Amino acid sequence: MPRRRLLVLILLGFASGLPLFLTGSTLKLWLTDEGLSLGTIGLFSFVTLPYSLKVLWAPILDRYALPGLGRRRGWMMLMQLGLAVALIQLARSQPRLDLYRMAWLALAVALTSATFDIAVDAWRAEALEQKFLGLGSSIHIAAYRVAMLVSGGLAMILAQVFGWRTSYLI
Repeated sequence: MPRRRLLVLILLGFASGLPLFLTGSTLKLWLTDEGLSLGTIGLFSFVTLPYSLKVLWAPILDRYALPGLGRRRGWMMLMQLGLAVALIQLARSQPRLDLYRMAWLALAVALTSATFDIAVDAWRAEALEQKFLGLGSSIHIAAYRVAMLVSGGLAMILAQVFGWRTSYLI
């Protein structure tokens, strides 16, 4: 497998894994620190639903290409842009004042991230030779899990030092 392709796999795996905890356990810790009720925090579990339901809109991404950008790269670029906007807006939110806004933004993060995952998986299936699919998937998952550690553990450390809003912005 060429080194360039290996680097792309690592970067895409990392980019796929990073948002998962930012809409899951890390977000729940932020809401807990803000003193929100357990019932309210529990309802935020629904924002991760797009990860389970992405199979429903995967055929749309498989069928349509974005003009000038291609079918895989175009969706990946668009979703990364949407993800960045949603995360910046989420970082600028205040849970006690903007709870509904935070819920919608967390849902937007999960939706764009799940859609990004679809495009990355399709790209990986097309870009790698058959003999490298297993290795490519392993590399992708390893980078994905490292990113989950970063968005979980490192985000908590940053939140302790700089606050939750800055941690999400970083």
